[in-house]
Amino acid sequence: MTVTTKLKYQSGFGNEFASEAVEGVLPQGQNSPQKVAHGLYAEQLSGTAFTAPRALNRRTWLYRTRPSVAHKPFQPLAQGRLRSAPFEEVPTPPNQLRWTPIPIPTERTDFVDGLITMAGNGNTHIHVGVGIHIYVANASMTDRFFYNADGEMLIVPQLGRLLLRTEMGVLEVAPGEIAGIQRGIRFRVELLDSEARGYICENYGAQLRLPDLGPIGANGLANPRDFKSPVAVFEDREGDYRLVTKFQGRLWSAAIDHSPLNVVAWHGNYAPYKYDLANFNCINTVSFDHPDPSIYTVLTAPSEIPGTANVDFVVFPPRWMVAEHTFRPPWFHRNFMNEFMGLIRGEYDAKAEGFVPGGASLHNCMAGHGPDAETFEKASNADLRPVYQGNTLAFMFETRFVCQPTKFAIETSELDHQYFECWQGLKKKFDGAGS
Repeated sequence: MTVTTKLKYQSGFGNEFASEAVEGVLPQGQNSPQKVAHGLYAEQLSGTAFTAPRALNRRTWLYRTRPSVAHKPFQPLAQGRLRSAPFEEVPTPPNQLRWTPIPIPTERTDFVDGLITMAGNGNTHIHVGVGIHIYVANASMTDRFFYNADGEMLIVPQLGRLLLRTEMGVLEVAPGEIAGIQRGIRFRVELLDSEARGYICENYGAQLRLPDLGPIGANGLANPRDFKSPVAVFEDREGDYRLVTKFQGRLWSAAIDHSPLNVVAWHGNYAPYKYDLANFNCINTVSFDHPDPSIYTVLTAPSEIPGTANVDFVVFPPRWMVAEHTFRPPWFHRNFMNEFMGLIRGEYDAKAEGFVPGGASLHNCMAGHGPDAETFEKASNADLRPVYQGNTLAFMFETRFVCQPTKFAIETSELDHQYFECWQGLKKKFDGAGS
C-alpha cells in the first residue's frame, strides 16, 4: 500500500496545459530548440493526425531525461484473459446477459495481469469500435509500465483507490471518479487499498470528448472545469524494468533500463485526466415521462455518422425523481444501440435484485429489456411524490456496434444463467378493452 501527499491538478478538458517540475525547462517561443535546458530531450506525442482540424487536434510536447525510443525490442507476452477486436471467439447470442462481480484473485495480480475482457466490437486496425474490460488486482505495478497503442482507456473504479503514475504526472482515482488515459501514454498503476476492481472502456475510435449541449444551452451535464489533469512529476531512476504495450490486439514486453516516467516538463492538450462523477449536473424531466438515457452522457466518442456514437459514457447518479403521471424507472425498450452496464454502488432503479456493485449486464441491439416484474409492480402503484434516489451510481457504455462477448464471458461461472427469470413474472393484464 502506498501513502501519498495531496496531489496538484490543472483544471479543464482538452485545454492547452503547461507544467514543469523544474523551473525554466519549458522552451519559450519554440517547441524544439537546438538544445533543451538541463540536457533534456524534446519529444512530441501526437494523439491525432497532424492535419486534424485545430479544434480536434491533440498533441503534447514532452521534455524528458531520455527519449521514449530508448528500450530493447518488444517480444510477445502471454495474453492472460485480455482480448481484442475482432471478437470472434464464440457466437454472439441475442439474449440479455448479466454477470455477478468477478472475484479478486488470491495470487499476486497487478493491473495488467488483472485485465479481463468481457466483450467488444469493431476493429483495432481501422480505429473503430471498443473493448470492454474488467480489472481485478491485489498488487501494485512495481517493475513494469504499460501503454495502449490500440485505443484510449476510460477507467471506472468500483472497488479500491488507484494511483496512476503517468508520463505527465500523477492522478489519484477513487470509486465514484473516472480517469482517462489516452492512446500511447505510458503509466504505472499502484493500489492505495489492498484490493481493486473496476471497469474499462477501451475506445478504438475518435477520442472521447464532451457532448454538445444543443437546446440545453451553455451549462449542464459535465463541465470542462471539473476535469483535472496532472502537473509534471518525474522519476529519475534506473533498473531492470519492463515496458508492456497492447498493440494490434496483443500484449508485448520490452526490457528498459530506466523509468519511462521521466518527463520533467510538458505542454499541450493531450494529457490524462480524472473527473468526479458527483460533479455531473443531471438534466431531468420536471413534468412527465422518462427521458432517453442520452441526457446522462458524460463523454462521447463520435463516429462518421452524426448522432451515432462509437461509444458514449453515460452515468446514472443520485438525483430527484419528480415526474407526474409517469412510470418512473426506465421503461421497457429495444434499442438500435448496444448497452453494457455496470454498477459502482447502491442499487439500480430498474432492478430489484441480482444487479449488484461490481457486476455487469449486456443488452445488445433489439434485445428487449427493462424493469423486472417486482420493480414494474412497485413503480406502477407508487405514490408519485418527489423522491430522492440517492443510493445509486450506475453507468453505461453505449455503442453503435453489437458487443460480442468473449469466450470467458460466456463460460465464466459469474454469468447469471437465470437472468431471464426476472421478467417471467410479467403476466398478461389486458382486461379486454371493455368487451
